[in-house]
Amino acid sequence: MRVLKLLAVALCALLTIVGVGVMLAPMTIAEFGRWMQTPGGLYGVAALRIVMGASLVGVASASRMPRTLRVIGALIILVGLLTPLFGVERARAVLDWWVAQGTTFMRIWAVFPVAFGLFLIYAIVRPGGGSPPRS
Repeated sequence: MRVLKLLAVALCALLTIVGVGVMLAPMTIAEFGRWMQTPGGLYGVAALRIVMGASLVGVASASRMPRTLRVIGALIILVGLLTPLFGVERARAVLDWWVAQGTTFMRIWAVFPVAFGLFLIYAIVRPGGGSPPRS
């Protein structure tokens, strides 16, 4: 359980760091996004989402918000499974539209992954790091 919790926190921290990266250097992150827009890149993103969702489901019982993490984890797994179906061309179109809105728009939207990642870390890490009290 400890390794799974560490994995979940690390992936949520990665989400937060990407959001901060968009705030600080939106065009650099957009170029990285373009680099990822290949069939292999989409499969990699899908796998990362599935692992993140599964880790959230796995640590949910020992978290501050078990039901919330189970639901979010299940949704992230579903999105991960659907990611390859989205397709490279559609992913490129979405990224092109996002970049065309300008850096201010990109920075404002970057608040969401930062807040979501921090919320997930808060939900995962219990005070004292222990298991929930037994009833």
